[in-house]
Amino acid sequence: MRSLTKIMCSRWLPLVRVCGLNMPSLGRTNLRNFSTSRGRMNVMPAWVIDKYGDNDVLRFTKNAPFPVINYPNEVIVKVHSAALNPIDVSMRGGYGAATMAMKRDPLNMSQAGSEFPLILGRDVSGVIMECGLDVAYFKPGDEVWAAIPPWKQGSLAELVVLSANEVSHKPESLSHSEAAAVPYVASTAWSAVVNTGGLNKDNCAKKRVLILGASGGVGTFTIQMLKSWGGHVTATCSGSAEGLVRGLGADAVVDYTAAPVEQQLKDIEKFDLILDNIGGDTESWALGFLKPWCGAKYVTLVTPFLQNTDTLGIADGMFQTTITVASKAAKHLCKGVHYRWGFFAPSGPTLDDIKEMVDSGQVKPVVEETFSFSQVPQAFLKVEAGHARGKTVVNVIQEDGDAQ
Repeated sequence: MRSLTKIMCSRWLPLVRVCGLNMPSLGRTNLRNFSTSRGRMNVMPAWVIDKYGDNDVLRFTKNAPFPVINYPNEVIVKVHSAALNPIDVSMRGGYGAATMAMKRDPLNMSQAGSEFPLILGRDVSGVIMECGLDVAYFKPGDEVWAAIPPWKQGSLAELVVLSANEVSHKPESLSHSEAAAVPYVASTAWSAVVNTGGLNKDNCAKKRVLILGASGGVGTFTIQMLKSWGGHVTATCSGSAEGLVRGLGADAVVDYTAAPVEQQLKDIEKFDLILDNIGGDTESWALGFLKPWCGAKYVTLVTPFLQNTDTLGIADGMFQTTITVASKAAKHLCKGVHYRWGFFAPSGPTLDDIKEMVDSGQVKPVVEETFSFSQVPQAFLKVEAGHARGKTVVNVIQEDGDAQ
């Protein structure tokens, strides 16, 4: 893992030189990175939705608004491959709409429905086309990958605009279609395990971790990350996914279809961390398998936050969420374990660390199926059906460079 100092030096110290300590480079950057996209093109091909609903709301258009650089720290990425996640299916149906609207328009100046036409897709692998005036870490032509925040327009389009702080150089060892399978799940796993769970490569050795729902995108990445750091991983999945999970390095696998998971775990050593990708009634028994009074943590990625804000509104939803998480944390703290919620967090520096892990062979993408750009509705149905064994990838541009 890179130190914070090293990341700051590599990403932002060049910006300091551009902003005043190296005046000749300022002139060159202005000339090279000035955005002229608005004058060249106004529309692009994309898959959009004009309202929330089921798969029928997906619409292909060649007239989606062309993204432009509005802030000096932004970049435009030409999309080669995108990937779908369960959140894309949920957002298609309106999940999180209230919170995303607040994030896009915090002063509530736009009319309801102003997010449409909305482009979905949280993962992108592609090539930098243009850079804002303050971007020094990237240049046009760089191959990059990113996890796109859910309040921004997504990657099921020819181009996408992102903050440079959300983008990272793509691993050299991966094709675009392979790379697109990683950013969102990797960023989510990193946020849950490292930022919330407190594990990292320096303290993970011999720590016991239970991953509930280990065969999906977040689970398959987390297994590899923890094993590369020397952790002991117990994974739950269906019997049909056991080969995949063991192949990624899991030390023990529990088939939840064979018998209740809590019954199968009752005689084994307790855990330092539990990562819950399932939710539901798992909280009623899972925390009992943590080591008490040892700083052990239960981190769930299935929270009621967005559902609360959708149902109750922003203010009441956040209030209800605060009460819920505080009461649960206090209840379990009295038993000597920590209860936490984990959330996706976009971060270019995090992807820099993950790039190193990928290129060194410590982790690899798990792609279940790849679709062409014309097959986006079928890709959504694949994700919606569940029982994932990895990621669903959409190739916007073929590997030989031709648009599909």
